[in-house]
Amino acid sequence: MPASAPNAFVQWFRSAAPYIHAFRGHTFVIAFGGEVVEDGKFVELTHDLNLLASVGVRLVLVHGARPQIERELDLRNIEQRYSDAVRITDENALACAKQASGRLRVEIEALLSMGLPNSPMAGSEIRVASGNFVSARPRGVVSGVDMLFTGEVRKVDADAIRARLNDNELVLISPLGYSPTGEIFNVTLEDVAAECAIALQADKLIFLTDFAGVSDSDGNLLRELTVSDAQALFDNEKEADSSANHYLPFAIKACRGGAARVHLVDRHVDGSMLLELFTHEGVGSMISQDPLEQLREATIDDVGAILQLIEPLETEGVLAKRSRELLEIEIGRFMVLEHDRLIVGCAALYPFADERVGELACLAVRPQFRDAGAGEILLRAIEKRARKSRLKKLFVLTTAASHWFIEHGFASAPLSILPARKAALYNYQRNSRVLEKKLT
Repeated sequence: MPASAPNAFVQWFRSAAPYIHAFRGHTFVIAFGGEVVEDGKFVELTHDLNLLASVGVRLVLVHGARPQIERELDLRNIEQRYSDAVRITDENALACAKQASGRLRVEIEALLSMGLPNSPMAGSEIRVASGNFVSARPRGVVSGVDMLFTGEVRKVDADAIRARLNDNELVLISPLGYSPTGEIFNVTLEDVAAECAIALQADKLIFLTDFAGVSDSDGNLLRELTVSDAQALFDNEKEADSSANHYLPFAIKACRGGAARVHLVDRHVDGSMLLELFTHEGVGSMISQDPLEQLREATIDDVGAILQLIEPLETEGVLAKRSRELLEIEIGRFMVLEHDRLIVGCAALYPFADERVGELACLAVRPQFRDAGAGEILLRAIEKRARKSRLKKLFVLTTAASHWFIEHGFASAPLSILPARKAALYNYQRNSRVLEKKLT
């Protein structure tokens, strides 16, 4: 192992800690096609599922069975028929679907039950529950085509699933639905997964796909989309990626129905689900009901995160040092910018009401967000707060960022513009430059 590897691991593990804490007790619906088992990749996936279960995530797995059904049909020399990429399920195809799904479910349960010593599943206590959690109805005639025993989800028995989850069981759901009259319908993986996520109000719905995620017209991966973004992309056929376009309606439906996040993650990348969940940048596309970025006033609960943000800059001498005690006293002066529950920036306003000026202080942004406009967002927020307080000017003391402030409307100024109380505290050893900006 390279000398730097232990340090890199420690840093990664520390950065993952907030997610481990946040995910405990939350419900994830994870959907994957039968190709994952067909390609022999499910063993690696079980290791990742075991890790999620070990940190307290409540897991619902929804599996597909298309390749297994196709093989059954081929063995029986039965013609395969599709309409708009959805299987037309006659009696023969339904028999193959039942057989393939049953066999596949047993195989998945066996793989999830592994507990080999010296393997990632060592000590695993995953118990698997499956059952008739999904009721379905026939699709009927679609675009002039009778879909026969191809169905769509009518209802998900969320109470029964939660009872299993409360017993610390992993719930496994097959792509079959049952009617009150005892009929069985072949339903799509995506439909079942989306409806389960809605019924359970899942914190995450994760689709393991054959592609990296949603891309724009230039092929660039879109890591974050709101439901509105996803809908616009889907509606614009010229912009839409054909692979991702298949999943977008289900992702949009799940988010609008109450699922907090939907992720599209490439199943071919080893550990992609963990990278998506436990790193801030992720590796796939995430769709949410609302924008992930939130600007708000700081609270006492943010003190630790703000200290973590500003301490490296204090060490470098870029910011003046602040103790935890001082920060707790002055927390009401701070604004924070959150990105998916992670504080990525902060800034403070110290008003001098008699002089009708304010000090912009402690503007700090995580390095990976500095080119994404986070600093500008915080600056505008402080300016807005200053105007609301009827201040006419802002000033800032800086040792390293004067160029950035000048680019954003500040100008160099002499020490004499400082309010008397601030001038008395000026640190000549730091020799900070003074810049000011008129508020219009």
